[in-house]
Amino acid sequence: MIPDDVALLQTPGTPALSPDGTTAVWSVTSPDLASDEYVGGLWTASTDGSRDARRLTRGHRDTAPAWSPDGRWVAFLRAEPQGRPQLWVVEATGGEPVRLTDAPLGVGEPRFSPDATRLAYLARVPEAGRYAAGADAAAEPPRHITTLRYRGDGVGFFRDRPQHLFVVDVPAEPSPAARPEPLALTSGDVEVSGHRWLPDGERLVAVAAVHAGREEDLLRDAVVVAARPADGASGAPVPVTRAGTRDALSVDAVAPSPDGRTLWLLASDQGPTGRDFVTAQTGLFSLDLEAALAGADGSADGSADGSADRGADGAPRRHTDAEAVDLLPAVLVPTAEVVVVADQRRGAVVLLALPATAEGPERVLLGGPVVVSGADATTDGTVVVASAGRPDSAGDVVVVRPSTGGEPVWLTDLSAPLRATGRLRTPRELTASAPDGYPVHGWVATPDTARHAGPHPTILLIHGGPYAQYTHGLFDEVQTLTEAGYAVVLGNPRGSAGYGAAHGRAIRGAFGTVDADDVLALLEAALADASLGLDADRVGVMGGSYGGYLTAWLTTRTHRFAAAVVERGFLDPVSFVGSSDIGWFFGLEYLGDPGTPDGAAAVAAQSPMAHVGAVRTPTLVIHSENDWRCPVEQGQRWFVELRRRGVEAELLLFPGEGHELTRSGRPRHRVQRFEHVLAWWGRHLPVTRPSEQRDGASS
Repeated sequence: MIPDDVALLQTPGTPALSPDGTTAVWSVTSPDLASDEYVGGLWTASTDGSRDARRLTRGHRDTAPAWSPDGRWVAFLRAEPQGRPQLWVVEATGGEPVRLTDAPLGVGEPRFSPDATRLAYLARVPEAGRYAAGADAAAEPPRHITTLRYRGDGVGFFRDRPQHLFVVDVPAEPSPAARPEPLALTSGDVEVSGHRWLPDGERLVAVAAVHAGREEDLLRDAVVVAARPADGASGAPVPVTRAGTRDALSVDAVAPSPDGRTLWLLASDQGPTGRDFVTAQTGLFSLDLEAALAGADGSADGSADGSADRGADGAPRRHTDAEAVDLLPAVLVPTAEVVVVADQRRGAVVLLALPATAEGPERVLLGGPVVVSGADATTDGTVVVASAGRPDSAGDVVVVRPSTGGEPVWLTDLSAPLRATGRLRTPRELTASAPDGYPVHGWVATPDTARHAGPHPTILLIHGGPYAQYTHGLFDEVQTLTEAGYAVVLGNPRGSAGYGAAHGRAIRGAFGTVDADDVLALLEAALADASLGLDADRVGVMGGSYGGYLTAWLTTRTHRFAAAVVERGFLDPVSFVGSSDIGWFFGLEYLGDPGTPDGAAAVAAQSPMAHVGAVRTPTLVIHSENDWRCPVEQGQRWFVELRRRGVEAELLLFPGEGHELTRSGRPRHRVQRFEHVLAWWGRHLPVTRPSEQRDGASS
C-alpha cells in the first residue's frame, strides 16, 4: 500500500439476515479523501451466492442495518455530510428511504420489536444549554465533576449527555412529511447500551451500571426496561444480575433465546474488587429468564429473593473456560439450538456455535486465518452470516450453513481493488523462543524483492492493549511499510490476548520484562532467518498506546535501534492516573499504586519516564490532541524530556483526533500520518532499491 491506498480499504459492518435467511444486507464504508469523511451505503445479496450483490441505499454514510421480523423493512443509520446519524427505514425490496428521528446528537443501534411495529434505538440526551448546534461551546457553564467516570475517548464528556433508550413507532406507510414522536424509556444519569427486545415485545433487556458502587468499580448489570411505561414516562432499568452483591460481572452484551426462556450474556468476572480487569476473559453466561424476570420484578435493586429457580443461588452460569476462552463482545446470536459467538485465538477470531440446550462440544463455523467482527443468524440457526477479515482482505461478508456442513459462501470481495494494485504482501507466520524458553508467536512481512533489494531494513512493530492481539487480517500499517521497502516483524508477546489468561497475566506488575524479551526474541528469530534477507544492522521500532509504552521502554534499555516511533504512548504511569479516562484503575491494576511507598518503587521500575535519561535513540513522537485514553501530555512530556537531553526528537500532533486516529481518524489525517512516518524512516533507515544496488556495484 501507498498512503493514498487507505481510500481502497472497504470494510463491511455487521450483516443482517432476512427472517427466512434467503437474503443478507450489510453496510460497506471506506475513507473518502475528497470529503475527508467515511462514506458508504447498504448492499444486499442472496445468501446462496446465486445473485450478485446490489446496492440498496445511496446515502452519504449508511450503516447498521436491521431487518424487520415481517421481512418488509430494513432500518439503518444515515449520516449526512458533517452530520449525525439518524434512524431511517427503507423497504427491503428497494425504494425511497424515510427518516424517523431528528436527535440532536444522533442515534445508534436500531432494533425492531418482535411485531415489527416499533424500533428501539439509543441516543445521547444533552443537558439544556449544552452541545447545541452552532453554539459557542466555550460559553457553556462549568462542569461540576463528582465522579471518577466522567469522560471517555472518542465520546468526550458524557455525564452531561447520558445515553438513553428510546422507541419510535414505525408508521404503516412512513412519510417524509410526518415524523413519529419518539418515547424515552430511560432517563437520569444511568447510561444504557446493548438493548435487545424480549419475545413478548413488552420489555427489552440491555446493559447498564445501576448498582450502588458503580462509580468505584467496572461492573455492569443485565437490566430490563419496560417498552410501554404505564404512565408514559421513562423508568429506571431493573437489574436481573446483581453487580456488587452476588455477581462480580461486567456484562458486555445480552440477548434472549428465541423461545424467551434463557437470557444469554457475554461478561467478564472482575473479581472481589470489581476492578480485576487484567485478562478477565469474556465468557458466555446464561440465566433462566423467567426466574430472572421474576426476581427483577420483586426487587428494584436486584437484592430480593425470587431466584430459587435459577440454579445455584440464581447466579449466571458460565459456559466457557475462564482461562482459555476470550469471546469477542460484539458477537452474541442465540438460536434455537446453539449460541453463535466469536473467540480470539492465536491471531484469529473464529466463529463458533456453542450448544444452547445441552452440554456438548463447540463447533467451528468459520476458522483458519480469519478475523470475525460481526454476525447474525436465523432463529433456527440454519443460516449464519458474518463479516470477517482475511490476510488479503480488510473484510468481507460470508455465509455458513451449519446444518449442511458445506463450504462457506463469500458474498463479497471488497478488497479486490486493493489487491489489483499489486501492492499487498502476505505475512509469514513466525515462532520464536524467549530467553526463558517461552514460545512467542508472530509474523514477518517482507517487501517485493523485484522492487526492493535486500538485505531489508527491518521495523519491529508492537501492538497496543496490552490485552489485545495482532491478527491474520490485512493491516494497513504493515502493508504501507512493506511497500516502502521495509520488512516488518510483529507478534503477540506475553500480555497479549488470544493465548489464554495466563499468557496475558504474565506482565501484571511486570511491564517491560517478559513482554520486552518476547518481542526482541521475535525480532532476533526473523533476523537470523537467512531466507528472509533482513538487515540486522538496520533496525527500527514503533508502536502505539501500550505499543508506544514498550517502544519507549526498549529505547531506555538498548541503543540498537536506528530510530523509534512512539505513538499515543502510555509513558508516565503517575500522571496517567489523573489525566486518562481509564487512569483511575488501569495503571493501578497493571503496574501498582504510586501513592504507596512500595507501589511507587514498583511503578518507577516499570515507567519509561523514570528512565528517560537513558534514551539515545532518535524518536518521532506522534499524538492526537483529543486523545483521552493516553492523554497528549504523555507524548508532549516524552518529546520535551528527549529534546532537553539532546536526543533527536520530533513531535507530530493531530488536531481534533482521539486515540483511534490510525483506525478511524479523518482520512486525510491517516494519509498524512503515513507520509510523516515514511519520511521519518526514510531519513533514519533509507531503503536500497535494485537499481541503486546495481549502480553501486558497477561503480
